[in-house]
Amino acid sequence: MNNTPIIVVLVLVGSVTFLSAAGAQAPKEPELRMLSGCVTPSATSKKQFTLADAEQGETFRLTGTDVRQFVGKHVQIFGTRPRGLVIKGGLYPSANVAGQAGDMDPAKAAIAAQGGPTANDPKPVLEFKVRSVRLTPGECPK
Repeated sequence: MNNTPIIVVLVLVGSVTFLSAAGAQAPKEPELRMLSGCVTPSATSKKQFTLADAEQGETFRLTGTDVRQFVGKHVQIFGTRPRGLVIKGGLYPSANVAGQAGDMDPAKAAIAAQGGPTANDPKPVLEFKVRSVRLTPGECPK
């Protein structure tokens, strides 16, 4: 009985596994970003803080480094956005209208679509993991 084909197969499988592991790269670090604005206490929790970045037009919930001492001060914050899926908003028009697709009277669909997001709706708050904070000149509303 000749065991040569079995040994060759095992060697090839082992080589492919080793090469795959050697070629695998470590996950990339999230890109370091900078935000600028005023640190404010969160409306939902006394232990959370937010920053509204005027340049990006977004509000961020600050996590990571404690920013309690910077409340009411203008700062530059360096950190990262968490990786993964970020869901903004929801179905538009409503889930009911979207589910009916073409089975709805066009006039009723147009009226239902008018009830979509408005400028008065609050924007979703995005998470930002703080690594460092630096005071900058600027006024914050009281």
